[in-house]
Amino acid sequence: MRQFGLIGYPLSHSFSKGFFTEKFLKENIANVQYENFPIASIHAFDALWQDPNLEGLNVTIPYKKEVIAFVHHPSTVVSKINACNCIRRYKNELYGYNTDVVGFEKSLLPLLKPSHTQALILGTGGAAAAVEWVLQKLSITYQLVSRNKQANASIFNAPVIQYDSLNVDIITKHTLIINTSPIGMYPNIQEAPLIPFEALGATHYLYDLVYNPAETLFLARGKEKGAAIKNGLDMLHLQAKESWNIWNAATPPMQ
Repeated sequence: MRQFGLIGYPLSHSFSKGFFTEKFLKENIANVQYENFPIASIHAFDALWQDPNLEGLNVTIPYKKEVIAFVHHPSTVVSKINACNCIRRYKNELYGYNTDVVGFEKSLLPLLKPSHTQALILGTGGAAAAVEWVLQKLSITYQLVSRNKQANASIFNAPVIQYDSLNVDIITKHTLIINTSPIGMYPNIQEAPLIPFEALGATHYLYDLVYNPAETLFLARGKEKGAAIKNGLDMLHLQAKESWNIWNAATPPMQ
């Protein structure tokens, strides 16, 4: 039986196992299994591959960076943003990918307009790096916004400013605002990034990588001002589908 799975710790609320189990049932995909592997240490990683049926893994917190050391062939994206969330075994070597960039780009595009040429990325973690990659590809200029005072957390040396620097003028100019932080995620649903929401309008597009709740306070306040809004659920589905494409390609694809 072909084996796939997810590594991370903990994995009490895994999206991936439910997604793939349902996919296999709906599409009558036989002899395939997807399991959670909650490993407490990255040192348990090698032992997983002793199963000859294991063909691929998804990777989540806290191992997206740590697994890169075990990958024989990291993609260009993985090497640049220093995050790997998909691994494929091919001829006993491991190929590493980042499917977040694919999921984010494909989910962002449907509501993106030509006027969305300047963006703010709220947060400077690994998810922000994936967003940076996509904005660079789409030729959208951007700044990162951080709660911490740091010189530069951008993988492309983009400006990093603090939340207390945000004002009406900055929000008005930056019509695409992407929240990559966990602010507003369940159970802290009454929280939102500290931006001047009064400056938002119908020209704005607010994207929140959080998908639980479906409408965060960040998105709800944007909608009140007439902004287009999008949560991270489509991104999650799309990155999972991309993992499946990678695992089933005739040879490991380039990224």
